Amino acid sequence: MDADEKKVTIKKAANLMGTSEQFVRIGLRNNRFPFGSAVKLSSKWTYYISPKLFYQYIDNKKEQSRTINCISGT
Repeated sequence: MDADEKKVTIKKAANLMGTSEQFVRIGLRNNRFPFGSAVKLSSKWTYYISPKLFYQYIDNKKEQSRTINCISGT
C-alpha cells in the first residue's frame, strides 16, 4: 500500500480480490464490504474504497485462508 494512496480503484480492488469489477460495485452498493461505500448521484453511482480498510480486509481474508488450509491439511 502506498502511504499517499487516497483511495483504491474498483479495478484494483477487483484484481486483488480475484473478482470482477461488477462484483465489487454491487457489493459496495449493497453494503456487503466493510471497506467502502457507494452513493447514487442522480442516475450515476460513485464509489469510494478506503485503502486502510481495504488492505485490512484483504489481509484478514488471507489469514483466514491460511488458517483453513492448516486445519484441513492442504
